[in-house]
Amino acid sequence: MTAPDTIQVFVPLKLRKKNGRPKILPPADYLPSADQTQDPHILRAIGRAWGWRRRMEAGEFGTIQELAEAVGLAERHVSRQLRLAYLAPEVLKRLVFGREVSAVTVMQLSECAGLPWADQAGVVFGAPN
Repeated sequence: MTAPDTIQVFVPLKLRKKNGRPKILPPADYLPSADQTQDPHILRAIGRAWGWRRRMEAGEFGTIQELAEAVGLAERHVSRQLRLAYLAPEVLKRLVFGREVSAVTVMQLSECAGLPWADQAGVVFGAPN
């Protein structure tokens, strides 16, 4: 009897639905490689938040509800992402200019924005700065 011509590879991934679409999640013990750059979703969300903040400060919109209607997104989503414009300067510098890989998702990052600035870096990067 000869050996089979196929090789089986087991990749321990989980499938989870997010917004009705399947999303592949890495295993819990997965560590990204050192040469990996920052998640583009986080950078895009920070940029969008700062743009919205500038527009609100300029008086273009009086409330988050007006802003949400203008950009065509849910008020809750806009409110959550707008918090990213109020992250600690050190965290923003490390994320945007240093392109450091964070240990959190965009959602967790927006929740982290409510913490004192001194505590944010430890939460975002997984260790005290």
